[in-house]
Amino acid sequence: MNGFLKGLDQPEYLHTLLNPLPVYGLILAIIAAIVALFVRNRSAEVTALVLIFISALSAWPVAHYGEEAYDRVLSMSDNDGSAWLAAHEHRADQLVWIFYLTAAVALSALILPRKFAATTKPLFFASLLLALAAFSAGAYIGYAGGKIRHKEFRLEPPPPKPAKD
Repeated sequence: MNGFLKGLDQPEYLHTLLNPLPVYGLILAIIAAIVALFVRNRSAEVTALVLIFISALSAWPVAHYGEEAYDRVLSMSDNDGSAWLAAHEHRADQLVWIFYLTAAVALSALILPRKFAATTKPLFFASLLLALAAFSAGAYIGYAGGKIRHKEFRLEPPPPKPAKD
């Protein structure tokens, strides 16, 4: 237990601990949204929207701790790993906004229909489509992230290091 608690002080450990939440959470939320479409039940839609909101919003601490951990992980990486780390960081920087937009639309889909009933279906479908986009972005980001320290996953050469913006 002591080692686990000590790990919570390390941003690289927290990033690794939290990084499945946006991706796995969104796939579960997408499944819940599809089920809600079939059962045509507002309670099921609300459950799916809450899952979408929480899962998408969880990208914030994942990105935060990833940025905090960058230098330490870079120091532990070999040349190929550092190239994958650069790709991982670049992808996250370019795509994290999709998660935030998804969370905002899902929250809107939870709140606005109370006052504007006509927004219920359009906001639900927008949330579902954005959840699919965010899931795809998360898979793309995570693909590079998994290759940083895991040589066994490197089945292709690393991408060229992205140019700094």
